[in-house]
Amino acid sequence: MIILNNFFRILFLATAIMSLSFTPIMASDVKAPNLAGSWYPESKEELTKLLRGYLDSVNPEKVEGRIFALISPHAGYRFSGSMAAYGYKLAENRDIKTVVIIGFSHRKIFDGIAIYDRGAFRTPLGDIAVDSELAASIRSRNGRIYFQPEAFNGENSVEMQVPFIQLAFPGASIVPIAFGTQDYSDAEILAGALAAALEDRKDCLIVASTDLSHYHPYDEANLIDGRLIVDLSNMNAGQIFEAARLGKYEACGIMPIAATLLAGEKLGFKDVKILKYANSGDISGDKSRVVGYVSAVIYKGPRSVVDSPGKEGEKQMLLNESQRKRLLDIARGSIKSFVDDRKRASFTEGDPVLNKPFGAFVTLKESGELRGCIGNMMAQGPLYQTVADMAIQAATGDPRFKALSPGEIDKVALEISVLSPLKKISNIDEIKIPGHGVLVRRKGRSGVYLPQVAVEAGWNKEKFMTSLCANKAGLPPDAWKDPSTDVYIFEAEVFGEE
Repeated sequence: MIILNNFFRILFLATAIMSLSFTPIMASDVKAPNLAGSWYPESKEELTKLLRGYLDSVNPEKVEGRIFALISPHAGYRFSGSMAAYGYKLAENRDIKTVVIIGFSHRKIFDGIAIYDRGAFRTPLGDIAVDSELAASIRSRNGRIYFQPEAFNGENSVEMQVPFIQLAFPGASIVPIAFGTQDYSDAEILAGALAAALEDRKDCLIVASTDLSHYHPYDEANLIDGRLIVDLSNMNAGQIFEAARLGKYEACGIMPIAATLLAGEKLGFKDVKILKYANSGDISGDKSRVVGYVSAVIYKGPRSVVDSPGKEGEKQMLLNESQRKRLLDIARGSIKSFVDDRKRASFTEGDPVLNKPFGAFVTLKESGELRGCIGNMMAQGPLYQTVADMAIQAATGDPRFKALSPGEIDKVALEISVLSPLKKISNIDEIKIPGHGVLVRRKGRSGVYLPQVAVEAGWNKEKFMTSLCANKAGLPPDAWKDPSTDVYIFEAEVFGEE
């Protein structure tokens, strides 16, 4: 069992540990709501109006392909209801018959994984049946998954999802699950059980229930939560769990997140889209001590040319000449404004392509030599804004170089690399040099080289990967050949100032 960090200790130990003696209930029993009238309205009419209002007021970006899971907050609806609505609205018209709710215990510490495998849950909207057949299938996969009804008494990480499910998916059933401790091996166990039980089910949805940082000032919360959101987009469950354990960021539902990512990976669902991030300060106006919320979707989308690193033939250019020039102007304007006046320039961009989310790097060179290079591997916002932010970071935040001075601005040339999504590979023969950029990651260490590095250095695959592991990731030179090393490939559309 791992040692909990301070955040997890506060989460689990702040509430008195209650008795772990549980009384079985009959299959016909119905679990009564615990939070109606406090966390959400106890009137059916009022609750329906509230949730329908949330769902009708949001317009999440559409995703093509099959949705596997939502990541959804679980605070009182007045704080997080409008955030949770993004995911449920996106999935609302899908053919969903069963929703697996993965929560955790705020109020009890217990060993293993609790599952509610019989009866029904009641809310002001009525009763929703437990899919006992699916629950039994999940439970049968490992002895650490067992029926423990009292784990769900008063547990908001599960109960707050139920009314949304009832309204978004009429007639659907549920399988409630809750983790008792923060043990990564339990996340792996549940992921394996879910993957096996859901392999032939295309009418199921997982909801991973979590809030993010707790009770930090507004700007600090945005910074902390931003780190998690970037890592979440990489779909690396082990890295996310370890970073949370070390206090890099906070997520009370880190176990639901980890288990869901692992299960998704096993079943081939490797796309993540962040639908919306906000914190309680955005909603209540009190920014002194806020709680962070994210709504995200895990899915399997059709692969376009940009989404398919290594695809030969058919390759199309993402940006035309005017779009490239616009991004270069934005990058230079951002650097000049920040270096000269310490102010971030404001840009308005109407081009729909430049408003799409793509990862990007900005590289600065002086007399042909590297002067700074910073990027964001994942798509976190409009491309033009990512380029503006990375340009400032390359000029002032690359730890290998002194910050650019006003007198140096005109001496540097800019290069922009717009990135395709990362693709995790299982066979190193998939790496094409030249052609691919590569990210390697193992045991908390990672490094990345852009595709042009191999061309500029004249390296073959062996030299490229050896240098990446040894010089960028701090790993053994041949770590890229080790199956325990995660290897991701991507492509980049590279252009620069003449």
